[in-house]
Amino acid sequence: MKDILKPLKTDSLVEVFISRFEDLILTGTIAIGQRLSSERELALQLGVSRPVVHEGLVDLAAKGLVTMKPRVGTVVNDYRKEGSLAILDSLIHYQKGGLDPKLLDSLLEIRTLVETETARLAAVNRTREQLKAFHDLVKQEEASNPRDTEHITRLDFAFHHAIGMASGNLVYPLLINSFKPVYMNFTSLFFSNPEMVPVTIVFHSRLVDAIESKDADTALEIMKETLRHGEQHLKIMLDRGQRR
Repeated sequence: MKDILKPLKTDSLVEVFISRFEDLILTGTIAIGQRLSSERELALQLGVSRPVVHEGLVDLAAKGLVTMKPRVGTVVNDYRKEGSLAILDSLIHYQKGGLDPKLLDSLLEIRTLVETETARLAAVNRTREQLKAFHDLVKQEEASNPRDTEHITRLDFAFHHAIGMASGNLVYPLLINSFKPVYMNFTSLFFSNPEMVPVTIVFHSRLVDAIESKDADTALEIMKETLRHGEQHLKIMLDRGQRR
């Protein structure tokens, strides 16, 4: 036990370095195409070791925020062109839950593309065990307190992720997981209105019936209807929140 329980600590210097430079790049304080100081100079300016700087830059490069060029140095990218899925969490965190409308629309569009296809494939590829898991999740939702927003939100994510797993595609569940932070944030807002819970459960029950019947086209349409309903009401709630 002593070997696996390491002392608790605050954010590492590497994490602080990454957060600092993400903020500088996303706000435009450091311009696209600008070359950063050398690792040695950055270490001196920030009062940290060179390995901390190097590890931080490698993380930023993996997200597509910078490019590390031999004999040239580190150059700031246009993250819209060079960024990867890894930057999504940083971008969402930077906006502190108040997503730019265009980014929100983009996320919702991508979710519709991915989840309608997972629903279609789940109807084709689901196993008996997976079908039982769908029924169990719906029963848990039906037995839940509609005002327990946190619990309902977790069950809803588990349901959608289970659909992704049943699709038989190895990447779709990973994509759904990659959206989990923003998904949980906005879904909890959606379910803060208890009236949305029973409506959602009906959608889920209909979807499970279609998947059980192996009706791929109907499963796709029900998922599309489910997401459209959620999107419409979420935007209404966000609009009301901005007016206050």
